[in-house]
Amino acid sequence: MENSSVPGAITRRRALTVATGVLAGAALAQAASPAFGATAASDADAIVVGHGLAGLVATAELAAAGRKVLLLDQEPEASLGGQAFWSFGGLFFVDSAEQRLMGVKDSRELAWQDWLGTAGFDRGVDDPEGQDHWAYKWAEAYVDFAAEEKRAWLAGLGMQWFPIVGWAERGGGLADGHGNSVPRFHVTWGTGPAVVEPFETKVRAAVADRLVTFRFRHRVDELIVTGGAVTGVRGAVLQPSDAGRGKPSSRTVVGEFELKAPVVVVTSGGIGADHDLVRANWPARLGSPPKSMITGVPAHVDGRMLAITERAGGRIVNPDRMWHYTEGLKNYDPIWPGHGIRILPGPSSMWFDATGKRFSSPDIPGYDTLHTLKSISDSGHEYSWFVTTQKIIAKEFALSGSEQNPDLTEKNIWKLLSRIWQTPEPIERFKEKGEDFVVAKTLPELVAGMNKLTGDDLIDLAGLKRQIEARDREIDNPYTKDAQVMGIRNALAYPGDTLSRTASVHRILDPSAGPLIAVRLNILTRKTLGGLQTDLSGRVLNAAGTPIAGLYAAGEVAGFGGGGVHGYRSLEGTFLGGCLFSGRTAGRAAAAATAS
Repeated sequence: MENSSVPGAITRRRALTVATGVLAGAALAQAASPAFGATAASDADAIVVGHGLAGLVATAELAAAGRKVLLLDQEPEASLGGQAFWSFGGLFFVDSAEQRLMGVKDSRELAWQDWLGTAGFDRGVDDPEGQDHWAYKWAEAYVDFAAEEKRAWLAGLGMQWFPIVGWAERGGGLADGHGNSVPRFHVTWGTGPAVVEPFETKVRAAVADRLVTFRFRHRVDELIVTGGAVTGVRGAVLQPSDAGRGKPSSRTVVGEFELKAPVVVVTSGGIGADHDLVRANWPARLGSPPKSMITGVPAHVDGRMLAITERAGGRIVNPDRMWHYTEGLKNYDPIWPGHGIRILPGPSSMWFDATGKRFSSPDIPGYDTLHTLKSISDSGHEYSWFVTTQKIIAKEFALSGSEQNPDLTEKNIWKLLSRIWQTPEPIERFKEKGEDFVVAKTLPELVAGMNKLTGDDLIDLAGLKRQIEARDREIDNPYTKDAQVMGIRNALAYPGDTLSRTASVHRILDPSAGPLIAVRLNILTRKTLGGLQTDLSGRVLNAAGTPIAGLYAAGEVAGFGGGGVHGYRSLEGTFLGGCLFSGRTAGRAAAAATAS
């Protein structure tokens, strides 16, 4: 998957550079000399590049330790908080109060089994030169964090969670394979903005105390390296912009800057908005890279700092690991170019490829995202279909994004309760205005609408009817062999799904459950799972496996820790959590390194 012609591309050749490696303790000991600290030549004690969630957390930790911080970002102030602001706010906890309330029995051991089965670490876990060496260590640390301190720490900052725990990524069918054995997806009360808020509040308070200075519209183009250590940043001052949150902003340069500090923390995010870069690193195991995708992140998630940090000596690992969704809708009211919204589905919709062939297990809604992505690619087309009913979408469809869940985002109990008796308003708006929905009273009308939408007449009415009727017969069979019907019944055994996420078992062709609905599903870009390799203190390693003095990384740019804490796949609810954990770790380590 080499493609060095793409500017700033993360290539496999670069990622496979071997390292000698060091243990975390030895690395920390090495960092102690020479001692850091602001000098007369420094503009601050630390520079943080990127004002997303990981950057805010790292900055808050540095300021709490009394360090003076410059927080830089190429975007205007309106986009403070980055992609996290737009998120559904899902967080991965283990054996939480919410799980226990719902009767879910979880443990650190079960979560670690699920993480290992999902991640599939296979690139030198025991070899200090391996790409997965530090990723594995970060994974262990993160699961411990999720099982112990994480919830109490965030609750102490004022966060609360919706009491019904969601069950995302249910897996591929084996106990030691991919997926969550139990529900672990905790939706923050207030969604993504409520995750960002406590850290933004801390940083703004530090601004008032003159410990933190925002430098909006400052685009970093180079890390300054002096004597093998990173000592600052250079870049361009961009034209002031009044672009709203998530909207594209001008790239017109109006000046230059150079800033010095003994520590630089890179928290600039991944590559999800750069489709060329996504394709350049697309792995063969997922099939051919799609020619057409929609975008799940704002345009500023461009991956620039990966190549910039690599030029300063940082090692990029696992660039071919990525996480893109299969249930994307084209947004009828886009905020950024190609703006897509993901359906977070319950288990009941039937899933077909573009030709009308039903997918088999584990390609069931909510089970195994990347397996289904490969199945879609293998079909020879870049989209797929849900065939479902109004009864199912009313209970089972949720849309990703804070703006698509006003009840949760606004913390509005009455709007939330209205989900009991009506389809959520954002779902109805997409059904009425979105170009990917087909609604019909009868199956012949539905198939005609599907073929009209795509213009290729790939769906055969007789073939689709035969498959739906076969599935419907299994509804009346308590000993079904249909894996999806088994999954629906398994979901209904969990009170949380019965209450909010799974419709009662019914036939798709039952007129009382209608109308019938077909939803065209597009590939939606989202997360970078590989990135800058870091040790357990968040320090960026070079090609020799040695920490680069003065350079730290956190969040998606670091693969959420270690260059790939998720391995090949994610358990969901772990992206925001990865920003929180890695940002806190890097911020605290950088603060310790700059102690006078």
